[in-house]
Amino acid sequence: MSTVSATADIASTPTRRISGNRMWLIALLAFALVSPFVFSDYHVFQLTQIVVYAIAVLGFNLLTGFSGQISLGNGSFYALGAYTSVILMSRAGVPYWLAPPVAGALCFGVGFLFGRSATRLEGIYLALATFGLAIVTPQLLKLDALEQWTGGAQGVVVSKPTSPVSGLNNDQWLYFFCLAVAVVLFTVAWNIMRGRTGRAMIALRDHPIAAGTMGIHVPSYKARVFGISAMYTGIAGALGALIAGFIAPGSFEIFLSIQLLIGGVVGGVASIFGSLFGALFIEIVPDLAKHASETSESLKWLADVQYPVYGVLLIVTMMVMPGGIAGLVWSIRMRLARNAMGKPRT
Repeated sequence: MSTVSATADIASTPTRRISGNRMWLIALLAFALVSPFVFSDYHVFQLTQIVVYAIAVLGFNLLTGFSGQISLGNGSFYALGAYTSVILMSRAGVPYWLAPPVAGALCFGVGFLFGRSATRLEGIYLALATFGLAIVTPQLLKLDALEQWTGGAQGVVVSKPTSPVSGLNNDQWLYFFCLAVAVVLFTVAWNIMRGRTGRAMIALRDHPIAAGTMGIHVPSYKARVFGISAMYTGIAGALGALIAGFIAPGSFEIFLSIQLLIGGVVGGVASIFGSLFGALFIEIVPDLAKHASETSESLKWLADVQYPVYGVLLIVTMMVMPGGIAGLVWSIRMRLARNAMGKPRT
């Protein structure tokens, strides 16, 4: 290969990568737009739940994957967003489309204050503090003093929005509404990570001491990222309440925070679009085990060991793909790109 042709290949690599990214994005959007008209109402409900989980997992990834702050309590912000939206709709008459951004703004404030107060905590100590937040949240929601707002242990029923578009049923409309919110939030996250704030977050994760000496105000950025993560998770909680039509303290136990952690790690904790893979995992895998146990006599035992099977699959996934599904996809793409350029693997 001549020097000129080698230089041309190197120069064309970014262009190929950009065009490849656009092709994948167009294919993903095409699937997202067509799928509600192809699948049943139940599967549309599942797709909507995946979109909501993707937003929540993205909030976790921004905090843990990109800024290095380990959180085991994002389920608390999910609950705060859900209850805030339901209270706004049922008590204040706020329209359903306005409730999620208001809930997100409240969660940003709470997350910012919590992050500000926990700036001295790092690593396992911060994880334990957020773990305590996840434990105490369901108990607070059951308090008699808050029962008139939260419904206590019985929970609160919320009416699902009706479709304003002829030709779309309620489930399809809710799916497209959640999808539109997700597209906006993913775009915002993408721009954040490409800007100054994103570079500061990565510096805090990789070299926190050096970041401080370079002029990055560490406590401010940590609190800000905590607030952004809480905002994303709170918006997801508000949308999740609309999907379910019912919320109760039992829906926000510690396992919800663990699910978001699993989704982040499986999808790729340092990847924006890895959140989609993580959301697929935490929604589809338990459902597949449940469905298999109900449809096959020989697999009925899966109903009793649904979560052990879930755990085994998680272990296998981490052993095979330590960088998450997004890391595996990136590795395959890079290998294919090298082969296409005719370069030997190193």
